[in-house]
Amino acid sequence: MGTTMEEKSSMEVEQQPRKQVSSSSSSSAPIWKMVAVASIATGLQFGWALQFSLLTPYVQLLGVPHKFASFMWLCGPISGIVVQPLAGHYSDNCTSLFGRRRPFIASGALLVILAVFLIGFAADIGHAAGDRLGKTTKPRAVTVFVIGFWTLDVANNTLQQGPCRALLADLSGDSAEKMRVANALFSFFSAIGSVLGYAAGSYSSLHKIFPFTKTKACDIYCANLKSCFFISISLLLVLTAIALICVKENVLEKDIIKESKKTKVPFFGDLFLALKDLPRAMWLLLLVCALNSIAWFPFLLYDTDWMAKEVYGGKVGNILYNKGVHAGALGLMLNSIVAGVMSIVLELMARRLGGVKKLWAGSNLILATCLAMTVLVTKMAQRSRRYDPNGDILPPPAGVKAGAFLVFSTLGIPLAATLTIPYALVSIFTNKAGAGQGLSVGILNLSFVIPQMLVSFMSGPWDALFGGGNLPAFLVGAVSAATSGILIITLLPSHSPDDK
Repeated sequence: MGTTMEEKSSMEVEQQPRKQVSSSSSSSAPIWKMVAVASIATGLQFGWALQFSLLTPYVQLLGVPHKFASFMWLCGPISGIVVQPLAGHYSDNCTSLFGRRRPFIASGALLVILAVFLIGFAADIGHAAGDRLGKTTKPRAVTVFVIGFWTLDVANNTLQQGPCRALLADLSGDSAEKMRVANALFSFFSAIGSVLGYAAGSYSSLHKIFPFTKTKACDIYCANLKSCFFISISLLLVLTAIALICVKENVLEKDIIKESKKTKVPFFGDLFLALKDLPRAMWLLLLVCALNSIAWFPFLLYDTDWMAKEVYGGKVGNILYNKGVHAGALGLMLNSIVAGVMSIVLELMARRLGGVKKLWAGSNLILATCLAMTVLVTKMAQRSRRYDPNGDILPPPAGVKAGAFLVFSTLGIPLAATLTIPYALVSIFTNKAGAGQGLSVGILNLSFVIPQMLVSFMSGPWDALFGGGNLPAFLVGAVSAATSGILIITLLPSHSPDDK
């Protein structure tokens, strides 16, 4: 293995005597156990897909203006800053007879059920509490929705990025290859969940399977959303139950934890020390991930809204806008199919292209190009706008739709890299340093969620300055993605002999 100056310094530190709190052994678990744990990502990502494709349009239907809709997404970054490191830290030190990670995975799944109920029935609860059906803004429904949305993000952060990925790292033992495989499996099952979620979101008649979902306060769009979430929680519960039953953990000895706590400050002390002792290579990895997050988040927030407004020419609440949202969900499904295929061949491609650095840098340049291409597709849609005899806008021609779907599909390539490479690197670095996998994954997540807070604060008002569209935030994302790709090549150190 090639060794950088930062890694040599880290190894010298590792040689000093230290107490470690770990229950992972040097041997790795059978691959089927990793598959069982990674499959939880299918249920989780099904729900995330519904969030990203349907909830931004839905909250606007409840009366929240476009420029304020992004503020709703602050809950994800805020809960990510607090919940993920906390869940990761306490799962590192949990002495439950049920295991270290599994109690957090189980509690996260139960929270998801509560959150989905609040989101799906927000309009009904708001109407029962006094919202008038004819009013544009429904404040009580919005309140219930926001509570459910925040709860859902807390649940997802408790369940996914911390304990689930940490358990995969535990099962990988000391094998860097198994860690890469485990993260690739997680990315693959995430892609499957996204495909299923976006497919459900693109199907406009799903409510017919659950006829009770349509009520006076909940129209067809709302009923479809509610039906999608029913499927989501069923899938998540089945996959989580299978993983928790099939994969057992070693119980962490309480004596080890007591001995360790004598020399440690609870959680925030551990977090501060972990940040303080990070080598330069890890700080660079966090910087690249932060820029990557700034690039991705505007598109994740507004992809279906962009399809509905800029490509289809619809307005919030009308039939054309709803068609655009469903078309955007179909585009996201294609995106997830590409990401799933890429997750399988990622390691092979890294070897063929000369290492992980080149692959990750190239994927970020693809991301920048695709985000810039949204401007071209929008201009094409505007120039080819057609109208019926009544003066109403017709859906865009096939060429414009094909251009939009090409953007969505191509973005699956950098998405697979984003969901795999950073987590594999941090698991490898963490394993070398003897640190807790849960806390380390939580630290990595800070580099994603803090920029997301910035985007949530700024993207809505920033877009409003340029007429209320989505393109200004997309262009900022394109610049950020290009910058991250350049930094990967020029500054991020190599971690294997294959990386040039």
